[in-house]
Amino acid sequence: MNKNLTRRSFVASSAAAASIALAACGNSGSKPAEGNTEPETYQITFCLDYTPNTNHTGIYVAQKQGFFAEEGLDVEIVQPAEDTAETMLGTGQAQLGISYQDYLANAYAGGNTGFTAVAAVIQHNTSGIMSPKELGVTSAKGMEGLRYATWEMPVEQATVKQVVEKDGGDFSKVKLVPYTVDDEIAGFKADLFDTVWVYEGWAVQNAIVQDYPANYFSFISIDDVFDYYTPVIAANNDFCEQNPEAVKAFLRAAKKGYEFAISDPDAAADILCEAVPELDAALVKQSASFLAGEYQSDAASWGIIEADRWSAFFQWLNDNNLVEQPLDVNAGWTMDYLEA
Repeated sequence: MNKNLTRRSFVASSAAAASIALAACGNSGSKPAEGNTEPETYQITFCLDYTPNTNHTGIYVAQKQGFFAEEGLDVEIVQPAEDTAETMLGTGQAQLGISYQDYLANAYAGGNTGFTAVAAVIQHNTSGIMSPKELGVTSAKGMEGLRYATWEMPVEQATVKQVVEKDGGDFSKVKLVPYTVDDEIAGFKADLFDTVWVYEGWAVQNAIVQDYPANYFSFISIDDVFDYYTPVIAANNDFCEQNPEAVKAFLRAAKKGYEFAISDPDAAADILCEAVPELDAALVKQSASFLAGEYQSDAASWGIIEADRWSAFFQWLNDNNLVEQPLDVNAGWTMDYLEA
């Protein structure tokens, strides 16, 4: 399947600039040798999608607060190097990690079915379109006649087309300007584009930190088919089958980490900044405050994935021929390891 399905380059440039060395993980996911008198500890490699940011706060909290250790887990947090997180998850180089529903669709359509989503990091899709406030773009129809910064990805353009048309607009009147966004605010100030796809938890919060007047509307406010899961925690299938209790233990600890981030976002932001000092502390604090209300949102508890929302997005990908091979709309996720 064409990698253009995903927004990988966009998310990479929108994430905070920080680095973690990718360590060798050939022995990860293992139990201690027989005869070891120490309490059983699982060695787990957890692969991020990109550089550390507030989507990952609960993981860093669980590490710092000892939640993983309490569950008998020795967790190493790494970034993907040449391979993607999905490749590492599918091949077992990482036992768990961060992915996205549309990335998982990309992998599944391409034959990489070796991993499964096991928890939602953020309950609802918090992406949409941001623009300078002076342009008055408050819904998708308002994009007519304006320049949209496109990454020339089929799923991206199909998404924007659908929301514009559902809002009563004419997508052919949207001026597509190929552009890889590194800093949305700088792009606006340089008059490179008028509208851009962003994540509310980062770019919109950055506009607030920079005191830049901006408008934003979410995709899900126009069409709930786009309320897919982004991001998710995913796990290698073989590891799940062989070590189900370890996966459950990891999710118990991660859940405590995200619940901490919900109840005390400032403290959680401090933990992330301590672990990754390269991050912009002001932006992390602002983002953490926003995401505190989004990690669980209206779900009964953190991490829940709903079948109807999952299948609706996969069906949309099928219906719009955005995957080379039709997807099983019910595949790719499970709630078997997440405890209420």
